[in-house]
Amino acid sequence: MHELSLALEVCRIAEQHAAPHAASAVRAVAVTVGADAGIEVDNFRFCLEALLGEPPFAGARLEIQPAAGDDLKVTYLEVDDGRPDD
Repeated sequence: MHELSLALEVCRIAEQHAAPHAASAVRAVAVTVGADAGIEVDNFRFCLEALLGEPPFAGARLEIQPAAGDDLKVTYLEVDDGRPDD
């Protein structure tokens, strides 16, 4: 079940990129998954949703975007930096 390890890596990437921006929480994560990436998308979604239910994500919105090819990449992150102007 490599989908769990991939989901853990996506979360690690999200945390790593949120930290330098003093983000208090990750609000959304978008991932592009290629049709030939060898990933069971439903299983991957399940794993990611379970992980995104925990801090620092606390219910972050997940978007999985299908694509051609064998890509798997984090497309974008939405973070909350705690500033009232957002």
